[in-house]
Amino acid sequence: MSARQAFEGFVRRDAVNVFDPTRELRQDRHFFMSEPDLRTSIKEMLVKNLMLQTTADKIGDDLPLFGPNGLGLDSIDALELVVSMEKTFGVGVPNSEIAGKALKTVNTIHDYILEKRAAVS
Repeated sequence: MSARQAFEGFVRRDAVNVFDPTRELRQDRHFFMSEPDLRTSIKEMLVKNLMLQTTADKIGDDLPLFGPNGLGLDSIDALELVVSMEKTFGVGVPNSEIAGKALKTVNTIHDYILEKRAAVS
C-alpha cells in the first residue's frame, strides 16, 4: 500500500471526527487570531503534535515540511498533521491531492486554513 492510499483510507475513516468536547472552544480561539499568530500556532502545533526536535521559532514560514531539505516529515507525519489541523483549527484535508498542495510549508497551511474559513463565513 502506498503512502497516498494509506492517507486516503485514513481520511475516509471517522478517526478524524472523534468526539472532542473542547474542540469548539479551541477552534473559536484559533478562528479569530491574526495572521502572524496563526503562523505561530501552526508552528507550535507542528512541534507539539509531531514531536519535532526543534522549536517553533526555528521553523521558517517557507521551509519545506517534507523531504530532506526541510523538516524531513514523512507520510505518517502527514496523517498526524491532518488530524492535528482538524482538532486545532477545525480544518480538514479531504484527499491526498489537496494535502500535497496545502501541506508544503507553514505558509501553504496558513493560506489553506484562511481559504477554508472564508468558504464557511
